[in-house]
Parts: sequence; structure tokens; C-alpha cells
Amino acid sequence: MIRCEMPQDFADWRLQGRQLIHARIRPEAVQWREASPQIAGRLALDEGIWEAPPLPAEALRAFSVPRDFVEKAERVFYHRSEKKWSLLYRMLWRIVHENHKLLDDRVDDDVSAFMDMEHQVRRDAHKMKAFVRFRKVQSQDHEEYVAWHEPDHPLLPYVVPFFKDRFSSMIWTILTPDASARWDGERVSWGRGCAQHEAPTADSLEDLWSCYYTSIFNPARVKLKAMRAEMPTRYWKSMPETREIARLLADSDRRVAEMIDRSPRDASAFVPHNGSYDELKTAASRCTACKLCEAATQTVFGEGPLTARIMIVGEQPGDQEDQAGRPFVGPAGEILDQALKAAGIQRENVYLTNAVKHFKFTWQGKRRLHEKPAPRDVAACKPWLLAERHSIQPDLVICLGLTAALSVFGRSFRLKDVRGVVQPSSFAKLSMITYHPAHILRLPDPQQQAEAFRELVHDLRQLVTLWQHSHVKLSSAQDSFPGQ
Repeated sequence: MIRCEMPQDFADWRLQGRQLIHARIRPEAVQWREASPQIAGRLALDEGIWEAPPLPAEALRAFSVPRDFVEKAERVFYHRSEKKWSLLYRMLWRIVHENHKLLDDRVDDDVSAFMDMEHQVRRDAHKMKAFVRFRKVQSQDHEEYVAWHEPDHPLLPYVVPFFKDRFSSMIWTILTPDASARWDGERVSWGRGCAQHEAPTADSLEDLWSCYYTSIFNPARVKLKAMRAEMPTRYWKSMPETREIARLLADSDRRVAEMIDRSPRDASAFVPHNGSYDELKTAASRCTACKLCEAATQTVFGEGPLTARIMIVGEQPGDQEDQAGRPFVGPAGEILDQALKAAGIQRENVYLTNAVKHFKFTWQGKRRLHEKPAPRDVAACKPWLLAERHSIQPDLVICLGLTAALSVFGRSFRLKDVRGVVQPSSFAKLSMITYHPAHILRLPDPQQQAEAFRELVHDLRQLVTLWQHSHVKLSSAQDSFPGQ
């Protein structure tokens, strides 16, 4: 049996691993034990001392392992469990002698244990980088910063390079129960670990931390379970800002109410009550309920006869619609015109509008690129759509795309689940969701475009046919579909 000292750092472990592999010592023949001054740096054979022979140059090139394994093995090296020593060498042996791609076999027991340890250390290192809080300590002629942190694993040497890079201009010390590290601006020195009561206590930086945390705390997004999972309470004792959490949570309802009061209103305040359609359209042109009006050229209200039986709702005006002030006059409008014609529907008998009345876009150079409206944009504009629907009183409502569907039905869908399905809505007894013409234009394959166009025409025809055979009786029905 080979008794092997637990290496002091990862470089030592790599050297020991190469020595053991070079000596062809199987994992089950190695027993790991605490380092002792008497045998430091050597391997022990039973009661005697076995000097590991210097590795010849060719031995260093005798085998290689995947880089991914080395990176993960370094993190496993800092796991607190002593089982890691036998596991690390067993993994190394198996990768060299059995399967170079052993890490890909995630059902293997060794790989599973190895990956679990690696994940735990990686997560612990992430927490340490995020939760270390330095306190300022005034010395005779300079300032130093000291932090105390209690990680799950003795990984201070692993994370020190991060702090050295991040705070290279500071003189700092990080204390943990396992060890301490001090950076003096030129080099890192190591010392013993210590308990929290041995570390410096409050300083002026704590007020800054508390002020910062209070400023970023969003009471509308409080999710206690997620917060505790991301910032476990055991770290709170070394984080000054966490003392504010109880007070902030207790005050969150009041702050949420204030946020709601200060949040932008929808367009309800701009919609005239009992006004004519023309008054409605004029009022919409002055709407500033959301920020979209600031960048858009103008409000693009709906258009079409007030007696129309079909109301088609799109997403938002495009670049050309924004400049013309009319819906569906750009490339998507041309596709819609072709589809309506193919379905036997005359555009001049249809009321066309959009869920959002202003063009939302982003600049790319000198071009304005379409940006999908957010649900809050749809909600802000919905009073206008409701007012249009009240003026038109359509029998059929066709939603072109999911943004229009969100506005009409008040909830989200997957297009493949609902496309072409006729269903009632609060807007009309017969409502349907189908492709937006812009979707057809964005399809890269001409065959896909042709197929989507056929499906759009099919949906329109299907809805009209169903309407003609429904129990809905409207006096102007035939006027809406001349030629049917």
C-alpha cells in the first residue's frame, strides 16, 4: 500500500498524479493521509519511506488528459471532503488507462461524484466573489481593507486571483475560518484562519453598502424563496446590507403601491367618452400615455368603414405606416391585400387597425428596425382598440399575430396551437388568430412563404364561410363580402 501525502496545492497534486501514473500505481493501492513534516513531499510505502523518483522529461509527455478535466479537477481539489483525494486520482487513472472521454459518461458513479463536487465548489466560489464585504481599517500611514467570509469549502487560494485582479490597487486581507490571505499591492501572503469575532467590525463602508442595497431593492420583484436561494442567510452575518432586508420587506407593500401610483397610465385618460369616431381619432393623435409616442412620427389609427363586419387587428405600424399615418400600407400590407383578395374579401370593406398605435423601433445606423411591442405597450394602447371595437361593433375579428391576440384575448398563446381556430372573444363572437403578413415576409425559404400564405388565405376563407353559415344575422352582411 502506498501512503500518499495530501498535496498542499493543485500543482502538487498534478505532480503527485504524474508520479503515481508514471510508477503505474493503481488507485486502490494508494492511501491518502495528512501531510507530516517527516515525509513532506514524498510517498510512503508501508512503514518505510518511498522516495518518488524524479520524473524524466519523457514521463511528463507520456500522457495527457482533457483540459476540461484539469479545470474541473482544480475545483474538486478545493472540496472539503477528504474523499476527493481518492476520487481525483481514480478519475485520473481511468482517463489515462480506460477512457479518455470518461467525463462524458455522466451515469458513471465516479463521474457523478466528481461533477457534484465540482459544482459545489464552483457555486461556493461564486458566492464568495459576490458576498465578500471589505471593511476599511485605518493604519498609521495607510488604509487597509479587511473582509471575513465563511465559505463551505477551503477555497481561498482558488478565489484569491479574482480579488487580486479586481482590487489590485488596494491593500486587503480576506479572512476565513480555514486560512487568510493578504495582498499588499505586490504579492499575496498567507496566514492562519480565524473566527468572525477576530475580524474588524463596523466601519463607514457599511453605511455605503446599506445605502447601495436600499437603492437597488425593488419591492415589486420580491421573491423570498429565490432571494434566499441566491443569497443564503448564513452569509448575511458578514454582509452589512442584509440588516436592511427586514425593514425593506416590511415596507415593500407601501413602496409597491407608490410605484403603481407613479407608473405610466394606459390611454384611458385620453379616450373621449361618448365621442364620435372622428373625435376618437383626433384624441388618439394627441395620446402620450406611453413613451412610444416620443420616437414615432405620428399615431397610426385604424381605418375602414364604420359599418365593416370584419375588424382586422395587426401588431403595430411599421416604418412606412409610421410615415404615412395609415395601417398596412407597407410590404406587409401588400401581402395582406393579396391574401384578402385571394379569400374574396375586399379591403375597402374591412376595418384595419393595430394593437399598438405607435411604431416601436431601434436604430441601426440610419435604419429604423422593427422592435416587438412589450406587453405593457399593448396594455397601454388597449383602450384605443376597445374604443375602435365599440365604434365598429364587428362580427368577425381577425388577429394577425400573437401581439394582436394578446390585446384581443388578454392572454398569450402559442401560434401553432391556435392558428385558424375560430373562437369567441370579448371583441366578437367569431374571432380567430392567424399569421401576420410580416411573418410570411420574414420566412427565408420561398416555399415556406408560399405555404404560409396559402394557410393565411385558408384561415380567412374558413372564417368568412363559417360566418356566412352562422346564426349571426346582420343587415350589412352582403355589403361586407361582395362577390361571395
